[in-house]
Amino acid sequence: MGCASCASNANGSPRGCKSNGTCGTDSCNKLTVFDWLGNMEMPSGKAPYSVVEVRFKNSRKGFFTLPEGLTVAVGDPVITHVDNGYDLGLVTLTGELVRFQMKKKKVSEDSDEVSKILRKANQQEIDKWHALRDKEAQIQKRARELAIALNLEMKLSDVEFQGDGKKATFYYTANGRVDFRQLIKDMAQAFSIRIEMRQIGLRQEASRLGGIGSCGRELCCSTWLTDYRSVSTAAARYQQLSLNPLKLAGQCGKLKCCLNYELDAYRSALNTFPKSEVKLQTEKGVAVMQKMDIFKEQLWYAYKGEWMNWHMLSLSSVQEIIAKNKNKEKVHSLEEYSSEATVTVTEKPDVAFENVVGQDSLNRFDRPNRSKNKRRKKRKPNRRQDNV
Repeated sequence: MGCASCASNANGSPRGCKSNGTCGTDSCNKLTVFDWLGNMEMPSGKAPYSVVEVRFKNSRKGFFTLPEGLTVAVGDPVITHVDNGYDLGLVTLTGELVRFQMKKKKVSEDSDEVSKILRKANQQEIDKWHALRDKEAQIQKRARELAIALNLEMKLSDVEFQGDGKKATFYYTANGRVDFRQLIKDMAQAFSIRIEMRQIGLRQEASRLGGIGSCGRELCCSTWLTDYRSVSTAAARYQQLSLNPLKLAGQCGKLKCCLNYELDAYRSALNTFPKSEVKLQTEKGVAVMQKMDIFKEQLWYAYKGEWMNWHMLSLSSVQEIIAKNKNKEKVHSLEEYSSEATVTVTEKPDVAFENVVGQDSLNRFDRPNRSKNKRRKKRKPNRRQDNV
C-alpha cells in the first residue's frame, strides 16, 4: 500500500495511518524513527530545532532546514530545494531527535548535505506527485526493453521521479561496470526528462523493493536494518546449520542477515564446549565426538571402530573426563557417564516433536464422491419389494 497510493483527504494528507507509520507495509514504516520526545514541551525561552528529517521514496532520507515562520509536523508533505527544480517528500522526524540523528550519521548543520525546505506542498503538487508515482512502473518496463535491445548486462530494479517531474533516477544492479551512455540517450529521447543512473548492491535492491522473508515477516532491510554487514558461511557452521544455499540465502541472493543476530551468543556458548578434535581416553578405547547440542548442553561420542553406537554425555561429564585425561588418568568407559542408553544411528533418535507431514490426505476436507453403482445397489431392494 504505502502513502503514495492511499486515498487523500481534502487537505492532501493521506488517509488510513495518515503517514504516521502504522500501515505496516511498504514505505509507511520504512526505517521509521519513533519520536519519544514528541509529547514533551520545549523549555521556556528555547526555540525548537530548525532542522527536520524528510523521507522520499523508499529508503532515501535527508536533513533540511526550515525557513523562518514555517512549522511542520510529522507526515506533512513539503517542497525541498534541489538543483534545477524541486522535490516533494514527507516529514518523518522533528525536534531534538533530529539533532541526535545528525550526530549519529556525522552530519553537521553547515554541511552541503543539509539543504532547505521551500514551503509546504499544495494539493496540485501532491496530485502531480501521485501521478508520477503511478507512471514509474510503466517507465521502468520501457527502460528495461531499451536495455535489453542494447544487450546490456544490467537489471533496472527501481525508478524514482523527482517531485517536479523533470528528472528520474534509475537504480540498477550489475556484476561489473556497464557502459550505459547510449541507454541514457535513448531513455532521454523516449521520456523527455533528465536521466540519472545509480548502481546499487543486491542487498540495497531488496531493501528498496521489500518483500516477505521465510520467517513470515517483512524483510529486515526494508523496515529497520541499515547496517549491511558481511555474512559468511562460518556463521552457519557456528550455529550447526546445514549448508544449503536455498535455505540460507535471502531474496537478494546473498546469505541472510539474520544469521549474524545470534552469532555472538553461539560463540560465547561454544567457548565452554570442547573442540571436536579433542578425544576422550578410556580403558575401553578412544572416543571421538560425533555431534553436540548447544541448547541442551549434550554431546555424543563413539568409540573408534564402533561408529554405529553413540553415547550421549552431558557437558559437565565431558569436562570431567577431559580434566582426568590431562592428569594422565583414564576413565573406565563412557557408559559410566552416559545419561541414557546407547543410541544406534540406524534407529530413529528421540525427538520432542513428530513429523506429521504426509500422514493426512490433502483432500481430507473434500466431500467424498459417491459412485453411481452404490446408488443403484441401494435402490434395487426397494424395486424388489414393489414387485412383490
